[in-house]
Amino acid sequence: MKKNLLSVLILVLMIVNIAMSAVMMMSVVGTNQKTAALMDSIESAMNLELNSPGSFSDVSLTDTETYNVGQMTVLLAHSQAVEEDGTVTTSNKQMYIVFDIALLLDKTHADYVQYGGENMSQYDSMIKDAIEQVVSNYDEEECRADFSGAIRDEILAAIQDLFHSKVVYGITLNNVKYGGG
Repeated sequence: MKKNLLSVLILVLMIVNIAMSAVMMMSVVGTNQKTAALMDSIESAMNLELNSPGSFSDVSLTDTETYNVGQMTVLLAHSQAVEEDGTVTTSNKQMYIVFDIALLLDKTHADYVQYGGENMSQYDSMIKDAIEQVVSNYDEEECRADFSGAIRDEILAAIQDLFHSKVVYGITLNNVKYGGG
């Protein structure tokens, strides 16, 4: 009789174990699907970042002409600090950013005939002004944090707006230095 009772108890525990495993498996599968959907959305967002304005993947190197704008020195905006009492103070220290910039032109673009080659040099002052208008809106901390990111994209957008064309598809920024007194 004890053996029979023990067998029934083992059988009941096995059935409870199978039922609990099934419930646990259902909850894990649901969570796993939600995690997979989240990972897909993160992947698509990162892919959008990688293919943001100024992405060089659209034009091959053989179809690219580099136009060297040269070295630029731009006066940055005054930095502001929030004091402990909540007041905002503006620094009176003049800060500059110095950098080399070059434009990447698409030789296959329809507007290349008008703007490419030696034609680009006649727009030098307007290009430099557009770049200065963008960069001078930022202070040193903002430039250090995002000069090769959002500020770079804003410079590219300003140049494309200047030409009303996407013949300039990218920019390169080199030898970035900060200074002031």
